[in-house]
Amino acid sequence: MALARAIIGTAAGGWLALTFAAVCGAQAFADGVDLGHGPGPGAGLLGDSAAMVLADAGTAAGNGGGNGGGNGGGGAAPAPGTLSGPSLIENLNQALENALGKAGVSDAMSLMARTAGAEPARGPVVVELFTSQGCSACPPADELLAKIADRADVIALSLHVDYWDYLGWEDPFAQPAFTARQKAYARAARSRTIFTPQMIVEGEQSLVAPSETELEQMIAREYEAPDAVALSVSGTKGNYQIELRADPPLTQNAVVQIVRFAPQARVEILRGENAGMVLDYANVVTAWHAVADWDGRTPTRLTAKIDGDEPAVVIVQSATPGKSAPLPGPILAAARLN
Repeated sequence: MALARAIIGTAAGGWLALTFAAVCGAQAFADGVDLGHGPGPGAGLLGDSAAMVLADAGTAAGNGGGNGGGNGGGGAAPAPGTLSGPSLIENLNQALENALGKAGVSDAMSLMARTAGAEPARGPVVVELFTSQGCSACPPADELLAKIADRADVIALSLHVDYWDYLGWEDPFAQPAFTARQKAYARAARSRTIFTPQMIVEGEQSLVAPSETELEQMIAREYEAPDAVALSVSGTKGNYQIELRADPPLTQNAVVQIVRFAPQARVEILRGENAGMVLDYANVVTAWHAVADWDGRTPTRLTAKIDGDEPAVVIVQSATPGKSAPLPGPILAAARLN
């Protein structure tokens, strides 16, 4: 039988303090919410500052760039791979047939037809686990998250909350900001109750103390749906270029977030409900920063500088209207930065 703990109930918390510039369709911000830095566009989505320099994708691309790839070129560009003259095409076909045989050519042409002009493969599914070392129902969920932590098709993140610390064991990984994020999800779902362990899949699907089968089915279902945002990441060694575009354009703003995490941790619990246990954790989130507010319409490029050895991911998430601040909505795209 699956167990969960619940509490009815805003808390705060406190990685990178750098500079930014915003151009065309995306607004970077340094002010956080629920972090002691004052209100900002990332309200309810855990804001803080990070190094982001934004530029319009069309400007960055030069004459060949622009929305849809043609606005800056002064005329319609030929389709990628287009070559004039039937003789060249015939010669290529003959060369393929000589090398592969007719069956091989047929297979190759089929593959080309499927991949030409195709959108990038769907990004990984984001699974957030809200957990606590002071919760006796949480270790099975921690183990379940560890099972999917290294999968290429999943970004698994463990967020430790602090509202069970009063039971006798203060979770060293807990941050009030993560409690605030879970509460924001609850408000977005019009719920007055938060649970541990709770998994949020792709920013909108809630699973309380799920079984492995339930989680796998949810991941598979979400993976079948295409990303609403085309997100591409390039660069290495802490310097990354992040490109965003949406076709069709989004109907509401989105927040670009950078998350850092520790891949593995082992903790001996000395007090509280799990006293005497030695627990292993995977992908423990250490920092979650909203770094830019994007209008979801203008193709945009961001440059991010990431310091330190901890892995990082970028998450683009819709911001739904709330009474006093935006609330976290569906995750639109995600990618690993290192």
